[in-house]
Amino acid sequence: MKILELTNYSSGICGVWQRVKQESLELSKLGHEVEVFSSNRVKGSDKIASKRGSIQNIKITRFSAKKVGGESFLSWKFKKEAIKYKPDIIMVHSYRHLHTTRALDIAKKINAKVFLVTHAPFDRSNTRSFSANSIVYIYDKVIGPFMLKKFDKIITIAKWESAYLKKLGVIENKISYIPNGIPEEFFTSTKSEEKDKILFLGRVSPIKDLETLIEAMSLIDNKKIKLEIVGPAEENYLKKLKNKIAKLNIKERIVFSKGIYEIKEKIKKIDSAKIFVLPSKSEGMSQGLIEAMAREKIVLASDNKAARELIQNQKNGFLFEVGSVENLVERINVLLNRDDLKKVKENAKKSVEKFNWSSIVKKIEELF
Repeated sequence: MKILELTNYSSGICGVWQRVKQESLELSKLGHEVEVFSSNRVKGSDKIASKRGSIQNIKITRFSAKKVGGESFLSWKFKKEAIKYKPDIIMVHSYRHLHTTRALDIAKKINAKVFLVTHAPFDRSNTRSFSANSIVYIYDKVIGPFMLKKFDKIITIAKWESAYLKKLGVIENKISYIPNGIPEEFFTSTKSEEKDKILFLGRVSPIKDLETLIEAMSLIDNKKIKLEIVGPAEENYLKKLKNKIAKLNIKERIVFSKGIYEIKEKIKKIDSAKIFVLPSKSEGMSQGLIEAMAREKIVLASDNKAARELIQNQKNGFLFEVGSVENLVERINVLLNRDDLKKVKENAKKSVEKFNWSSIVKKIEELF
């Protein structure tokens, strides 16, 4: 079949783009023809990506875009090209975005099936401004229920999303849970050397609440262990974090590294840490977290809905209270002094085997 993937970004480090990219590659391996349409913006920066691109045999077309809201609310026009491509199936990513509404109009004109992958935008009021929350409230009351009914299927990446969709009037048999996946290499690659280090790997942005992790580093008992923060950073937020580090006088113990795009390098980086920490205020479904679990790492995450769905506290990982420096320090101190965590590590890997892309893509094809 011909499949069109629609997403805001196809350049930079972006959780949604990682899903789209791997989904496209896996579907292509099964013999489908897949193209990606996106804006020409680079996630996490003011840069503009090239109009055309490709990954293996996946063609990418990028369209000029205007920012009409927050970081990712963009307007880009692709209708003419989408109709010309005439896909059998449109996979549109992210609820409450302009391209999702436009996808419905295109699907109707060419008689294509259209599936929405929501990407868990719910339960994030504490990370938005008052005006942004007001817009979201109005959208969910007026536009959302009407629009959601028009999709052939609504695909959630996390189980907890289902309750929110039902409140918006989506009937249960229209909802399918198909989470993000991780490549086979995360389960099969040979382990590399572990160092005296705590690791955060992801986008360096306010929603990740890295202030809590940095403050915890100044208070933990082991003053020799270092923290490495890996990922593309929002400039103003990075400046804020560095100022905090300077005030706490722990510059020599915290390293910032650029984002990693190659799977082998990412695996090596995850392997190098004793503990993988994700302190986010809110998450949809953390790619970095399941990747670390696949590598049998000790994972420590803030107790939000997404983390609770993945982690059974003290069985396959550990949780701490969202935003609590004291609780995070307590957990790190305990974990660094325990040598009986082999079973927890094994459980971590076993619990995320279901996220192997070879299993996930079968669910997508069954849906088609």
